[in-house]
Amino acid sequence: MAGRILIVDDSVSMRQMTSIILKGAGYTVIEAVDGNDGLEKLDSTIDLVITDYNMPNKNGIELIHDIRKGNVNKSVPILILTTESEQSKKEQGKQAGATGWVTKPFDKTSLLQVIKKVTTNLEF
Repeated sequence: MAGRILIVDDSVSMRQMTSIILKGAGYTVIEAVDGNDGLEKLDSTIDLVITDYNMPNKNGIELIHDIRKGNVNKSVPILILTTESEQSKKEQGKQAGATGWVTKPFDKTSLLQVIKKVTTNLEF
């Protein structure tokens, strides 16, 4: 059974690039254009959420807050994939409930290693 990953990013090219990497590694990918769309697409079958930090309508931190206080899959691992690298922003993500942080640009191997680390209980 492949893991299901929800990618939430307002950048079409970043969603596509991340999706290609994940699909190539055997994951099923669901894409969302912002935090509101991500919340609509989150369900109990999602094994991991990857979200950008900066997005219109609902940013990554707001999305994480909403997931963690919600009723649907509130304990799902969440990675922030972003250009932001300030320690204060990383701490904000951690306090919101993020499981990990990956800084753009990233390489395929590093991203897949982080995903494997936070989803160790999944079968692939």
